[in-house]
Amino acid sequence: MTKLAYLECPTGIAGDMCLGALVDIGVPLEYLIEQLKGLGIAQEYELQVEPVHRKGQLATKVHVRLLQKHHHGRHLPEIEQLITSAKLPSRAQKWSLEVFRQLAVAEGAVHGIAPEKVHFHEVGAVDAIVDIVGTCLGLDWLKIDKLYCSALPTGGGTVKAAHGRLPVPVPAVLKLWQMRGCPVYSNGIERELVTPTGAAIATIATDFGAPPAMTLHKIGLGAGSSDLPIPNILRLWLGESRGQESEIRNQGVNISDVNSCIETIAVLETQIDDLSPQAIGYVFDALFAAGAVDVFTQSIGMKKSRPGILLTVICHPEQLDACEAVLFQETTTLGIRHSLQQRTILPREIQKVDTEYGTVRVKVAWMEKKLVNVQPEYEDCAQLAKKHQIAWREIHRQALHSWYTQLEN
Repeated sequence: MTKLAYLECPTGIAGDMCLGALVDIGVPLEYLIEQLKGLGIAQEYELQVEPVHRKGQLATKVHVRLLQKHHHGRHLPEIEQLITSAKLPSRAQKWSLEVFRQLAVAEGAVHGIAPEKVHFHEVGAVDAIVDIVGTCLGLDWLKIDKLYCSALPTGGGTVKAAHGRLPVPVPAVLKLWQMRGCPVYSNGIERELVTPTGAAIATIATDFGAPPAMTLHKIGLGAGSSDLPIPNILRLWLGESRGQESEIRNQGVNISDVNSCIETIAVLETQIDDLSPQAIGYVFDALFAAGAVDVFTQSIGMKKSRPGILLTVICHPEQLDACEAVLFQETTTLGIRHSLQQRTILPREIQKVDTEYGTVRVKVAWMEKKLVNVQPEYEDCAQLAKKHQIAWREIHRQALHSWYTQLEN
């Protein structure tokens, strides 16, 4: 099973809300405190936790209490040194560095300076370090395999910052959304709902949008500081995906006893009318090498009466960026549409049968314990047909005959 987490953010996301949701779901506060000591800044803050109500709902509020009146800001290299020297679990360290790097890149782009020159101002530096590293520690402690996040509300109004009053969403948040391609919307609340720290944490999500298909086990509620028209709570969903066929077999379960499962799949589409047909085969190979599940083309008529093709790629969400990069690099397209869809998968497994000419793999699929499809693998049949100079369909026929003979016996 793949362990999944989903950040549901109806009132936005901030670092302390993430910490609250993680503690609420079961991450020990003592573990976070002990691990954070490795950063060497324990004398600058303390963590406090309290249960609070938001519009009648009980949630967990985490406070980062500052112990010093004056705090020096830190640049990215200094923060990276703190993280790499802290002896954190490997995934927590990796995620923490990724989040801070994304935050520094966004701030640098806004101010027109290199990420290494970005200065994380005053007390915000301490808050950001504790919130980001603490969140990554909590996700690692929960053994999360994939993190997903909902679309994020834009908020509105203005907020006081180190450089004066800024419109909401603040420039760094907008840049992070742009960099990561986050879906956003307005929920009508004119407040700062997504902080730069919260937006940066969200960048490590595998994807954004509706919750992934999962079996839900726990919910953690992390409270925000303000009182809003709706409960100011970030909800952390914790669950497991409905296992894939290989995972089911690894647990020793009979595949024919398993019902169909639903998974989230990414679909990429682009129309092309100015690429040599000779390149299409190479594009197919490159896409499959990048992790595509399937690739296909359709003939279409385009503007100016030009014949063209619609190229469609199906892949898992974690391979979306890699497949998109192949399309931009290997074709002439200037734009790619992508969406997330749900697909139902039948339980299936690969079995082997012997024929007069050699061994052939056969894909077998069930639906509600009933056999619905038996198909010899094309490549195996083609290889034997070429080797023995015999018709492909004869190899295919023998493989099917052998499989059904085994079934009867």
